Amino acid sequence: MNTNEVASLTGVSVRTLHHYDKIGLLSPCRNPDNGYRAYSERDLDLLQQILFFKECGFPLAKIQKLLSSPSFDRDRAYALQKKYLLHEKKRIDAMLNTLENSIKFSKGETTMTQKEKFSGFDLSHNPYEDEARRLYGDDAVEQIKTYIESKSADEQNAIAKGMDDLFIELASIRKEEPDSETAQQAMDRMYHYFNQNFGYQYSLEAFAGVGQLYICDQRFTENIDRYGDGLSLFLSKAMRIYAEKQQ
Repeated sequence: MNTNEVASLTGVSVRTLHHYDKIGLLSPCRNPDNGYRAYSERDLDLLQQILFFKECGFPLAKIQKLLSSPSFDRDRAYALQKKYLLHEKKRIDAMLNTLENSIKFSKGETTMTQKEKFSGFDLSHNPYEDEARRLYGDDAVEQIKTYIESKSADEQNAIAKGMDDLFIELASIRKEEPDSETAQQAMDRMYHYFNQNFGYQYSLEAFAGVGQLYICDQRFTENIDRYGDGLSLFLSKAMRIYAEKQQ
């Protein structure tokens, strides 16, 4: 299927399809006879995922990272997208109800409190972006778990003690600014410790994602803050800064 046919089928403009190709988000093969783009069924499935994620409020850069993740699973993505869109449906229904009541109120047909006038408005960030980040980190978690379980009891205890010592050290500097030299040197040690001891090679992006997990998942937050109040928030900021500086 060529670009014009895909545009006609999906409603996505030819210009947008060319842009997706240019940034590497959706790059179909080229027809050897004429050099034109030739979209396969797999390309169309990928385009559907792109459009679903766009409807869920994800920027193209984030969509590209999700779709290129080795742990991407289409069925799990569908579940996430359905959850988000149902949330949006509920929110829009509430806004329509507010609008209808506002019309009646303007005509003197009903009364409204100030709070009721703003029912349904939700200006918060995408509530499922953090869930997607956790979702596509599952493979890393399982790989690390398998690696540690393959070790002897003494080796597992050594890893646990190493982590304990690491977080005790990190807790001692949690009052520092996350971008300070002291904090960033600690992040460098933390990054290399993770990559040397867990049987998993963290990219800088994944390292920053772990930091985000520390404040998005209450289980992580509570566990880390045992070493010192506010440690999880400090680490999430410092790890993100470290990742950005190294790129």
